[in-house]
Amino acid sequence: MSRRGVTALACLAALVALACDGAGSGSPRPSGSPPPGTAAVLTALGDSITTGFGSCLVLMSCERNSWSTGTGLRVESHYRRLRERNPALRGYNRAAPGARAAALAGQARTAVRDRADYVTVLIGANDACRGGIDAMTPVGAFRDQVDAGLRVLRTGRPRARVLVVSVPDLYRLWQVGHTDRRAVRAWSRGVCPALLADATSTAPAAAARRARFRERIDAYNGQLRAACRAYGSRCRWDGGAAHRARFGLDQVNSLDWFHPNASGQDRLADVTWRAARWVDD
Repeated sequence: MSRRGVTALACLAALVALACDGAGSGSPRPSGSPPPGTAAVLTALGDSITTGFGSCLVLMSCERNSWSTGTGLRVESHYRRLRERNPALRGYNRAAPGARAAALAGQARTAVRDRADYVTVLIGANDACRGGIDAMTPVGAFRDQVDAGLRVLRTGRPRARVLVVSVPDLYRLWQVGHTDRRAVRAWSRGVCPALLADATSTAPAAAARRARFRERIDAYNGQLRAACRAYGSRCRWDGGAAHRARFGLDQVNSLDWFHPNASGQDRLADVTWRAARWVDD
């Protein structure tokens, strides 16, 4: 390849990096009362939300924008905030697009191998976003699977801090987006059909399906809260902060109109950070 071609490729790579990172200085603004400042290893578990899916230029994971482990300048992630206390902090993102609660135990085993001492968990959206209501993970099975994952952490890393995050209010996404033709068009391609199929329908059956979906998310959050409480003092529930956050269409990407964009990831990082204030043991 010619020298001119090499230079062009380097410029293209720089432009893509800027699209994901944004412009500006590299120093996060100061923040107070963070999770454990002595953390040496942060590991994130969960699904596509935690991988930053769709937050860059295409529908694929973009971990630099993750609310948990992101390193990019557009999101003040837990990782970036914790690095203010420990510049040697290492971060691992073990979340996976499409993951359901059944995958949590396997992800937790990687956190144990990482020797994580701070673990974030955000799981449940894919257990609900199935082809229909009957295909959603039953509440009892969901709890068993979450317990199995947390048990791996408690056994393998008993001194680690664990933050369990509530499932965001996906029903609200339907509320704010079902009158937007761009969102409805994207959702019709199979995005979370248990909730978003026939998004403009006012038929009683469609309304009942959405109501049942909403109830299932509430039930999952109740089980996440209970599972964290059963874990013990090393687990912190976000108190429903992620679920209460009032996201708008300006905080989801304009490709699938479902996953958070960089702004949405930053908002998720902020509300969960403030909910995860630890008391030193």
